[in-house]
Amino acid sequence: MNAVNRLLIVDDDRGLVTLLKRFLEGEGFRVDAAYDHASGLTAALSGEHELIILDVMLPGGTGFELLKALRQQSSVPVLLLTARGEAVDRILGLEIGADDYLAKPFDPRELVARVRAIFRRTREAAPAAARNEHDEVLDVGDISMSLATRTVTCSNLPVDLTSVEFNVLELLLRNAGSVVTREQIAEVALGRPLNTFDRSVDVHVSRLRKKLGACPGTDELIRPIRGIGYFLAAEAPEKSRV
Repeated sequence: MNAVNRLLIVDDDRGLVTLLKRFLEGEGFRVDAAYDHASGLTAALSGEHELIILDVMLPGGTGFELLKALRQQSSVPVLLLTARGEAVDRILGLEIGADDYLAKPFDPRELVARVRAIFRRTREAAPAAARNEHDEVLDVGDISMSLATRTVTCSNLPVDLTSVEFNVLELLLRNAGSVVTREQIAEVALGRPLNTFDRSVDVHVSRLRKKLGACPGTDELIRPIRGIGYFLAAEAPEKSRV
């Protein structure tokens, strides 16, 4: 069972890890650390942490390789640490399955804000899951979303989504037939304002479209609106209680 507010930092910079550990513990988190790819992956797969803070550069393998292996077995939220200016690293990390990223060097207070934002949106589903008899189901075309179980099917086939992708899809489904701005998606799905030149929303939506693309008839379901946001080309969802 996961410990409340228990984090794992995977970074080979021991000085930085010590600093972050002290700061995060002062904010009420429990923090474990790993300093290379092998021990980091083992710890990340242990199921003992609610969030992983993962550096891109690690001894024995990259953070991308660790994230890719982790995503084959776990959907635990991952906050990726990248080098400032390396936009390609950020996009690649999001495409592999990171929930968010933060460029080094950063203010530890910004790290805490990102961590808390991730916790807010991943924990919102807990009360609904506990009241499974009041599950709200959103149905749009061949897509069916259960809010209580946080599951999605398309043509009765399961669609495996990260927490961010689920939140993005929920927002689009609830606003089917209307344009949803990138800023709205960032606030709801990422739990933070959208920064200038931030492509996080676009990458998450791209991954979502790709996953739904395996379902017949959904190729053009989510359409980009240049300079504004995205449009789900369908009627407003049918809602049911089970």
